[in-house]
Amino acid sequence: MVPDGDGFGVRDLLGRERTAQPVSWLEAEELLDELGIGYLADRWILGFADGTERPVRIAEASARGVTVVADEFGAASAVGATPERFRLVFPAPPELRATG
Repeated sequence: MVPDGDGFGVRDLLGRERTAQPVSWLEAEELLDELGIGYLADRWILGFADGTERPVRIAEASARGVTVVADEFGAASAVGATPERFRLVFPAPPELRATG
C-alpha cells in the first residue's frame, strides 16, 4: 500500500497498480488479502523487442527488480535444470504478462 491523497493505492508484489483510485486502508488490506501471492507461481509470458515471446516463471520479486526464468515445457521446475534467467526492472514492465 502507498499513500495516495486521502486514501491508499494498492500495488502487487511486481509493483503493478491494483487500484484505479485511492481506497480506504481497510479496502486496501482486503484487496491484498484477496490477491494473495499465488499469482507469482503462475506461468507468465515475456515479450521481447524483436516480437518473440517466451514462457517464464517468476523466480524473485523485490523492489530491486524481478527475475524470471525460461519455462518451456515446465523445464524451470525440473531437478538439475539451469533455465535461462532474465532480470527485469521494478515495477515489472508490461512485456511481462500473465497467461490466459
